[in-house]
Amino acid sequence: MSKIAFVFPGQGAQYTGMGRDFYEKFDRAKEVFAIADKVSGMSMEELIFQDNENLHITKYTQVAMLTVELAILKVLEEQGITSSVNAGLSLGEYAALTASGGLSVHDALELIVKRGLFMQEAVPTGGAMMAVMGLENEQIEKVCEQTKGIVSVANYNCPGQTVISGEKPAVETAAKTLKDLGAKRCIPLKVSGPFHSAMLKGAGKKLAEELIHVKIGEITTPYISNVTANYVLDAEDVKDLLERQVSSSVRWQQSVELMAAEGVDTFIEIGPKKTLSAFQKKIAPKLNSYHVETVEDMEALLEILK
Repeated sequence: MSKIAFVFPGQGAQYTGMGRDFYEKFDRAKEVFAIADKVSGMSMEELIFQDNENLHITKYTQVAMLTVELAILKVLEEQGITSSVNAGLSLGEYAALTASGGLSVHDALELIVKRGLFMQEAVPTGGAMMAVMGLENEQIEKVCEQTKGIVSVANYNCPGQTVISGEKPAVETAAKTLKDLGAKRCIPLKVSGPFHSAMLKGAGKKLAEELIHVKIGEITTPYISNVTANYVLDAEDVKDLLERQVSSSVRWQQSVELMAAEGVDTFIEIGPKKTLSAFQKKIAPKLNSYHVETVEDMEALLEILK
């Protein structure tokens, strides 16, 4: 019997038309879209299925991504595909928490609408993110600590790929030092803010105020926090971790390593593109990896899991 992990991608994987076939073929997916319309005050059909520049603006991207991930998740559950553990990268953690029983679809979408807005408002300009290729994490951490200004690790994606984030001059200075130390490449990311850095602490505080009013349900399937790269067993810990997650490093590599060490043998990435599947092949290449982005993907997976 396979031990399955559901994993959910974050911002950057979005594209026009994602999730359309699930929406058109399954009422359960339509229900998720209807909830998203209601809590956001927008038409998800217009945002996601029509050419719309807003799709790539943070306050819209996050709700669009989560809508599609939850729509696919609910159809998978309806088809009898379940997981032993769940994890998601950045906004994907909200889908993982929903899959684990901690949030309702309504509350997850309502929170992500506010999270996207708070993150966009926190630093409208003046920040940057940079992907660093080919250096050890310890070297990158040390350079960030020694660089004047705000710069820190935002994402531990996989071996040889780490993202730094913070004030633009500090990020650029750190990148120059990292190149001198032997980094293969330092690639500026096209993002609208320095996500997962100390510059986003204000957004985390605003999110915490919203979380006061949200009920965290019993976590019935284990899920892993980005902040700790460990299981969250107590619902009481969830709100603090979601607040911290906005400005803390996303420990994705460590999260996958934990799941692999705990006996997970099958990863199913739910949502647009194959970002996490690519990371997983570098972190734990011996594990089975599947991806559900389209109805055709799901049907192929159902055949495999038989």
